Amino acid sequence: MAMTESSRQVGVVLRRRSIDNPWIDHMWSPVMILDEVPATAPWTVLSAEADATIYYAGAASIDLFSSDTANYRDNLADDEPRIWVALRRQDGGSELELTKVTADPTEGEAMFESGCDVIGTVPMPPDIASWIAAFVDEFHVERAFHKRQRDRADGNGQRMPDGSPDERRGRI
Repeated sequence: MAMTESSRQVGVVLRRRSIDNPWIDHMWSPVMILDEVPATAPWTVLSAEADATIYYAGAASIDLFSSDTANYRDNLADDEPRIWVALRRQDGGSELELTKVTADPTEGEAMFESGCDVIGTVPMPPDIASWIAAFVDEFHVERAFHKRQRDRADGNGQRMPDGSPDERRGRI
């Protein structure tokens, strides 16, 4: 069965907030996903206050794959579906680059373990939720769960790698 995919460009808005911490002076977090990419240059300041600055970080692609429709469906079934955003520092410096935007909760959780510098979630815009729901409706195939059967051991629990009893110890 061939895998089907669909992609959509979105805009990403981030907040840089000053914090009182002895090791770092600010923290980045995603604020929102724009369902259309604006004609605004990446890293444009949208608003600035004393302790926080809001940036349009740039465009990113949300990619959907037919093999992941169960994950999208689970996300959409939540009271507040989410989009995960990951950023990484470029060459160890202070500039950030968007590395991934996803609607797949499994992939989003894996990003937390991947070493990205900034990861967060934002509410999924309704237009993107509709697009994902249509993709799931078209391509989701329910897959049966098959529980693997374990080999039964003899009374002493001794089995050879091929599953036969361990005859070297006189156990048959």
